[in-house]
Amino acid sequence: MLRHRFAELRGPDVPAKALDARALAALAANPGCRRRALLDGAGVDKAALANALGSPSAFGQSQFAFMRGNAFEARVKADGGAELLRLAHERLDPGAEPPTRAQVPDLSAAGPQGRVARTALALREATEASGTDGAGGWTLLDHPMLALEVAGSPAFLEPDAVVVHPDGSWTVVEIKSFPMLDGAADPAKVGAAARQAAVYVLALEEVAARLAREGVPPRVRHRVLLVCPKDFSNLPTASAVDVRRQRAVTARQLSRLTRVEEIADALPEGTCFSPELPVEELTAAVEAVPATYAPECLSACDLAFHCRARAREGGAVTALGRPVRAELGGLSSVEGVLAAARGEAGDPDDPAVAALRRAAALRAEALDTARARTLPAPSAGPEVALCH
Repeated sequence: MLRHRFAELRGPDVPAKALDARALAALAANPGCRRRALLDGAGVDKAALANALGSPSAFGQSQFAFMRGNAFEARVKADGGAELLRLAHERLDPGAEPPTRAQVPDLSAAGPQGRVARTALALREATEASGTDGAGGWTLLDHPMLALEVAGSPAFLEPDAVVVHPDGSWTVVEIKSFPMLDGAADPAKVGAAARQAAVYVLALEEVAARLAREGVPPRVRHRVLLVCPKDFSNLPTASAVDVRRQRAVTARQLSRLTRVEEIADALPEGTCFSPELPVEELTAAVEAVPATYAPECLSACDLAFHCRARAREGGAVTALGRPVRAELGGLSSVEGVLAAARGEAGDPDDPAVAALRRAAALRAEALDTARARTLPAPSAGPEVALCH
């Protein structure tokens, strides 16, 4: 029933866009945005929607960067993932046996559900073959498929790789094409990779919980392996990244998301987000779903430019950023903020209103002082001139 409802929202013959870990990480960063929760949950292509609305997104990976990333990943995984496993052994598990007899199971299956089941079976077999004393071998799962329920809708996730250690523990591997210079990478890019890996860790924990109920208790490691090019070469190097904080934040934020069916049920009958619709009808459909815009959306959501324009037109203080919005309390519009600062509206006992009026008074005082300093001195009269 819900799948049929989502198909109606996307439009006739419009395929669903898969919800990946990057989108989930961005969604978790803004859990109050019902618009994104619904569009992502229904599989709506937000980039195509933004183009149809006349507010195309301005971010995304270039074709050159995409090809370079694929070439680097292929190099890392060459020869059965020998180099990748060597890095995992060196950075995460140096006390274990070297990965000389690694297994790379075939994970192919029909459809995402079939691949999820095949991945779970491969993880179970690898864990059962290992020993708690570390006597087992290494296993590399190349592009496994994991499932995670988000706001009542399943999301199918595909990490670059998952490594099963000789002791039966599991590690997420993220392969990125940005460089590590002298052993360190761009902190912003590492943070984004950590948030993405945290989503995979959550999905792996779901698999581990099911296996534990069946008597196979695996352990999901919270230190992931980030593999990048070394310096300015194409040689791979790696770093262990602790994602416990990102995992906790992502889990808490995803749990706060309103269930997608609740958002869909509140929409007017016949609402559709097909890019083929007229702009006026499509705009009305998008505006029927509440959004929570913040400047951070510009780097994470295809609809950010449309939402920013609407926020500015409506004078919403969210366009100024989350810290400003949090400081203003119940004042939600720029017009209301200015009126409170001028003393024309607002409760004087409200701390936000009192702070605004104090700031307005200080600004007026500063401007008066500046004007007094810049006014020309009065010209000398004839009496003064005669005295000289």
